[in-house]
Amino acid sequence: MTRVYVPATLPLLAALDRDGSLRVGDDVVLAADDSEDAEYDALTTAAETAATLAQELEAGERRRVVVVAEVTDLTGSVALSDVVAVHADVVDLPDGADPDDLEDLGWYATQEIPELLG
Repeated sequence: MTRVYVPATLPLLAALDRDGSLRVGDDVVLAADDSEDAEYDALTTAAETAATLAQELEAGERRRVVVVAEVTDLTGSVALSDVVAVHADVVDLPDGADPDDLEDLGWYATQEIPELLG
């Protein structure tokens, strides 16, 4: 199994919840190894990409989201059943937010995705 960190947004998370899968782009991040530091670095890198994606959205949807999944191969999508956690901002990002100044992402279990979207 390979752990992947997929940069996303609330609309992409809603599509994952609705369709049961999320299309993975070239921006997927892999941890260098299984250490806690490497996993944190991968999460942080994915969050930076998610910030760029989120800034393009309208207010109310402007949050960083990182979907963490364990997959056997990367075939272009991640199934909801592969997701082990979701990390997301609690509130919208301010306009022009500097990723270095942002709070850490909150952790959500997969069963909390509908609540996060609500």
